[in-house]
Amino acid sequence: MATAAEFRLTLDDGIVRMDEGRLLVRTRPLRTLRLSEEESRTLDRWTAGEAITDTGLARRLIDAGVAHPTWASGPFGPADVTVVIPVKDRAGLVAALVPTLGEVADVIVVDDGSRVPIDGARIRHERPRGPAAARNAGWGLAKTELVAFVDSDCSPSPGWLDALLPHFADPKVAAVAPRIASAPGGSLLERYETARSPHDLGRSPGQVRPRSPVGYVSTTVLVVRRSVLSEAGGLSEEMRFGEDLDLVFRLLKQGWKVRYEPASVATHLARRKPHQWVHQRFSYGTTDAPLLTRHPGSMAPLTASPWSVAAWALAGAGRLGLAATVAAGSALLTAHELGELRVPPRRALRVATAGHLSAGRGLVAALTRAWWPGTLAAMIASPRARRLIAATVLTTYADEWRDQRTTLGLVPWCLLRLADDVAYGTGIWAGCLRNRTFAPLIPDLHGAPGLQRRL
Repeated sequence: MATAAEFRLTLDDGIVRMDEGRLLVRTRPLRTLRLSEEESRTLDRWTAGEAITDTGLARRLIDAGVAHPTWASGPFGPADVTVVIPVKDRAGLVAALVPTLGEVADVIVVDDGSRVPIDGARIRHERPRGPAAARNAGWGLAKTELVAFVDSDCSPSPGWLDALLPHFADPKVAAVAPRIASAPGGSLLERYETARSPHDLGRSPGQVRPRSPVGYVSTTVLVVRRSVLSEAGGLSEEMRFGEDLDLVFRLLKQGWKVRYEPASVATHLARRKPHQWVHQRFSYGTTDAPLLTRHPGSMAPLTASPWSVAAWALAGAGRLGLAATVAAGSALLTAHELGELRVPPRRALRVATAGHLSAGRGLVAALTRAWWPGTLAAMIASPRARRLIAATVLTTYADEWRDQRTTLGLVPWCLLRLADDVAYGTGIWAGCLRNRTFAPLIPDLHGAPGLQRRL
């Protein structure tokens, strides 16, 4: 990290401090971190706004995802950034995008086989070679230390680099991504995307790591060190989709850090035609199998305690008494272990119960996405299963709809949510067949009830 006076810390939104501030707990999934009394007092001062004086503790908190750095300044400015825009058949969007980029060092437009050549493109591929090849060709011409990939259908907000570039004051940070919000619109799809775009990772910053609150970022808009791209060999051109996630996962394996910074926002155009929207979701689903082949353990259709899954499965089978017994037993064990960490019993039970509810939502997501063919077969075979699954899925979708406070009505929301899941899930199955693996369908039933995992 840079010198102590150059950054401050903010505590992550998902962290709860207990035991007079010495115990840090993330409830979903359950993780704990114990601080000494002196460390706890230091964290109090930092969260109150004091500049960092102990980079060792700060690094520990940042790497654990407990806290996030806010840098006063960094070694780079817009003049150190080359923007690369890969594009095919979107000349009008490129013309509108370039003036919004600000005073960067250079803008390199790569025409990836457009039917009509794009004016001003620095590179043209006579035939489409895919976004990875287009981005590789663009960053290969860059002379600056930083390269910003920006898709042609994006529009960065004014000063979009101001919140991103200071993160490179940390020499371990290889890339930083802004928040990608869906551009507002009046159609059903646009209103749905505004509330639930796969590009929008939310309002909370984070360090990117697989199967965490920020499990990935994409090259929709991404600022990367050119030297790191060179070291990594660029993006994998054999991957038509998911090449950006593959790059991020490779960087993480090499010990680099990637950050998500929602203080910078870019808007992304939603697919307006239903068939384009469905094809996009299907295509995203096809990436799970090749990504898991390259990066085992990077994702799973469901991550939950086997006890939570057992409780929900028993409830689905009509064994409500046994389901309640299993859920209560595992919750009490979790609460007991949290109690040994001096968490008040009532709060410990709330944490344990929240874990079961989270597992239930995850199970519904798996049933309607990765496992939807089996879910459909069960509904066809059993009227009871049909009623139970339909009621559970609709309740989950309705809860999401209420939380999002979208202007979209409940019925179209539920229909689009189901279409979203099924399209993505069909892509998962297609990817499994192409890559001869069923890894994307296998859940991760980790741990025992109450098992503590350190942050």
